[in-house]
Amino acid sequence: MSIAVLRFIGFILGIFLITLAVSMAIPLLTLVIYERNDEMSAFLWSILITVVSGLLLINKGRPENAQLRPRDMYMLTTASWVVVCMFAALPMVFIQHISYTDAFFETMSGITTTGSTILTGLDTASPGLLIWRSMLHWLGGIGFIGMAVAILPLLRVGGMRLFQTESSDWSEKVTPRSHVAAKYILGLYVGLTAISTLALWLTGMTPFEAINHAMSLISTGGFSTSDSSLAHWTQPAIHWVSVVIMILGSLPFTLYVSLLRGNKQALFNDHQVRGFIGFLLITWLLFGTWLYVHSEYGWWEAFRIVAVNVTSVVTTTGVALGDYTLWGSFSVLLFFYLTFVGGCSGSTAGGLKIFRFQVAGALLMGSLKQLIHPRAVIQKKYNNRPIDEDIARSLLTFSFFFTITIAVIAMGLALIGLDWTTALSGAATAVCNVGPGLGSIIGPAGNFSTLPDSAKWLLTIGMLLGRLEILTVLVLFIPVFWKY
Repeated sequence: MSIAVLRFIGFILGIFLITLAVSMAIPLLTLVIYERNDEMSAFLWSILITVVSGLLLINKGRPENAQLRPRDMYMLTTASWVVVCMFAALPMVFIQHISYTDAFFETMSGITTTGSTILTGLDTASPGLLIWRSMLHWLGGIGFIGMAVAILPLLRVGGMRLFQTESSDWSEKVTPRSHVAAKYILGLYVGLTAISTLALWLTGMTPFEAINHAMSLISTGGFSTSDSSLAHWTQPAIHWVSVVIMILGSLPFTLYVSLLRGNKQALFNDHQVRGFIGFLLITWLLFGTWLYVHSEYGWWEAFRIVAVNVTSVVTTTGVALGDYTLWGSFSVLLFFYLTFVGGCSGSTAGGLKIFRFQVAGALLMGSLKQLIHPRAVIQKKYNNRPIDEDIARSLLTFSFFFTITIAVIAMGLALIGLDWTTALSGAATAVCNVGPGLGSIIGPAGNFSTLPDSAKWLLTIGMLLGRLEILTVLVLFIPVFWKY
């Protein structure tokens, strides 16, 4: 990689930092509105440090004749997430007076839309801090969608090549149309956030609570303004609105774009969307009935509680309506399995993604048919399109390294001294970007504050790897990557 390319990447990172500093004006304004003048200096210093750092990076200007190749985008993507987290953590250090390790963990959790937290006392926390945490989710969500549209298809791990539509062929021609896609997606993201805010407000939240949760839910992040998460609000309408918002954030945003461009059946005809909605409905129904039988809840109440918690885990949002680990070993094991599912490709959700399960199922059925008819030519299809060798290879590669990453991080956590439940569920929830793990320490009723610093850094790495779909980061460690 040439010096000119590194300078160009630094120039872009500088622009990102200045944009980050500008966004800090929103929590600063929030503190002014709430008359928390004693906390304003935290954001003023953070803005100053971030702006100066950004100006230093762009000081020499954009290098002439420097162009970013596709492989340079992997470096830019990874570096942008890390660098932005480094500076976005500053307000938390200044306001909460916590260690930089805790602040970086919280920030990485926010911007990767994971939702794991080390903070307590959220009900009385600084409004500036609360809105900043939610904004990190919101910025990270739109950032990941942009990466899914523009970067992941080049590495063939995001699955976007599978989701072509007649009105908008985003996957094969992403680069020429990326600016068009960005405009549509940003507009949609802002619009859905505004509608979600209004819906939560009308159903019982205060305007401040509504805007925080709208940003958290549409980005499938999970940060709340209360230690009790959604259990703080008893209104069933708030719970159902939250379910709808989480689902909206978990659908492919490129298909929303296709819908706006005239393809009215873009969402409804997509196999991944139908599979995702169908999976949720079946799980709600079966698990809700099980909870009704094994608890004192009425059937509709059990169905609602299950719908919120299952949707939260499957969409990797991480908000909770009560401590579902108290429902018994069956519930604990089921939620552990649901941690890996994820939403749709091209959404704000993490996890393995529904389409990978569907493609794996199509490949399995094709292989079984081939065993029955060895000489037959059986074409394997998904979403009415052939599954070529590149897609099958990327599915196998990603799934393998996804599993290995969780296993390695879990072993590392166990070596640090964590019990096996905390280690395994912590690794899984970090890489899948879900938020809460299992057990008494990091379960839905706990948090990550008591973990050793070494464990927090290891989980932070897991969050980054999971959010960037692993291969985007691993490609940087191949020696040939750095050869010009």
